[in-house]
This record gives sequence, structure tokens and C-alpha cells, in this order.
Amino acid sequence: MTGPDADKAVTAGVETPAAVSACLTVLQKRRDFMKAARAKRTVAPAFILQMRHRQPGEAEGMRIGYTCSKKVGNAVARNRAKRRLREIARMELPALGHNGCDYVLIGRAKVTAERDFAELRADLRRALKKVHEKRKPRPQESNPEGAGK
Repeated sequence: MTGPDADKAVTAGVETPAAVSACLTVLQKRRDFMKAARAKRTVAPAFILQMRHRQPGEAEGMRIGYTCSKKVGNAVARNRAKRRLREIARMELPALGHNGCDYVLIGRAKVTAERDFAELRADLRRALKKVHEKRKPRPQESNPEGAGK
């Protein structure tokens, strides 16, 4: 393709930049997955999203990891689930993800591979908003009677 639209691709009726995944680096080291496992997480119907803020100078850009245990199914089912997770991350993370963060998408048994793709994308959008929102401090309970010694 040449001309002004050369840097865009059309996928399923949705126009997205061709190099959308250029800003995403894939996590490969176990220690990076373990660090993400100790950070924020949110559960969506089709997957679990883990997110951690990296230390300055640790790595550049956004990084993403995908994992599906044997509970998801045989190798064919796990690979299908991971392909779907990769695609929703490619479509949503460049717009909604934050630089300096590591994300891990964990596939869930049966649901990840079978859920409607539009719902899967909506799940990721909701999950990203949830992990990026600031936590509200817990209200302090006031006990004027002094009970509870």
C-alpha cells in the first residue's frame, strides 16, 4: 500500500496503525512474570490482568506477557487462547496502557478461547482502567465510646 494511508491497516473493519505492536515488548524472563505476580491484579471474565510499575531505568516502553496453564486445555487450546490475548493486547494496550508498566495476561480455562472477541476487548479495556485507577484510602473507623480495647 502506498500513499497517505500506507501506515495504516484495516483489521475486521477497524482501522489501526500497522506498527501498533512496535511499542510492546514481550516478557520472556520468569523473574519478570514473578514481579508482576506480586503487583496489582484484576480479574475479568476471560482472563486475569496483572500490572506492575517498573523502576526507572529498568526497561523502556510497555512490556506484556501471556501465560496459559494446562488447566486451559491441551497445547492447541492454550495456543488459541494466547493468540486471542495477543491480539486484544495489540489492539488495546497502545492506547490504554502506560509506559513504564509490565502487564501479564493470564488465560482462563475454556472462557478465553471461546468468549466473543468484542467482549474480550471490552474486558481488557475495563481491566486496564481498573488497575490504573488510584486506590482510595480506607476510611478510619471512629469509635467514640472507646469500646474494643
